[in-house]
Amino acid sequence: MDFQKLETEMRRLALEAGALIMEVYGRDDFQVESKSDESPVTVADKLADAHISAGLRAAFPDVALVTEEQADTHGTTGSTFLIVDPLDGTKEFINRRGDFTVNIAYVEAGVPIRGVVYTPARERLFITDNRGVSIEEKGPFDPQKNGETVPISVSKPNNLALRIVASKSHRDQATDDYLERYSYSDTKSAGSSLKFCLVATGEADLYPRLGRTMEWDTAAGQAVLQGAGGQVVAFETHEPLSYGKTGFENPFFIAFAPGVELVSSS
Repeated sequence: MDFQKLETEMRRLALEAGALIMEVYGRDDFQVESKSDESPVTVADKLADAHISAGLRAAFPDVALVTEEQADTHGTTGSTFLIVDPLDGTKEFINRRGDFTVNIAYVEAGVPIRGVVYTPARERLFITDNRGVSIEEKGPFDPQKNGETVPISVSKPNNLALRIVASKSHRDQATDDYLERYSYSDTKSAGSSLKFCLVATGEADLYPRLGRTMEWDTAAGQAVLQGAGGQVVAFETHEPLSYGKTGFENPFFIAFAPGVELVSSS
């Protein structure tokens, strides 16, 4: 893989897709449909997906592509592929809360090693660069020209006063019960893969997810977190989260800065 080309194309496509999403977001009204699993989908999801998919297929025709919005890609087998969630956090988008992201990642040998997470409403752009190091680019953004970037890194956590981030739309009692087993000084809610990025930048130390997610929800965020020194492990086993699973469904997981003393799941 040409990682410089990959970084350039993923960045460009994420920014262009973000512009398409924000055009829909700015409308007075837009139609919301339900997919077969009852999750919502909008024209913004579809426009962003079509744009990103076309761009990736043109740039990397020999690399398998998996994308949330195209069911015919969900039968892809193998451990190396591109994976896309064109609008992660559709509920946040529909409710106009801003915490939605564009996620594009490259998985190699079952591990997401490059990723881009773009939050168009928050104007934050997180990238795993061609070296595998995570950076945040400062706006305003130009799809054709890189802007100023700063390296990002996980925090050195204080286990007596952890900072925790949890799902805004999917938080439940099981999550709250698990969090009570830690000593924390702050807990915040955020939507979409932005939660991974808050751990990656050191704005939070721990993000547990005790709910259903798919690989396209997490791959880009995991790549960014890993490139900033963080880890993502399965909730039950504390083994690294792997990709290319049949059906692309994840187990519950924990994303964290090394140094967090993980408690048992039981």
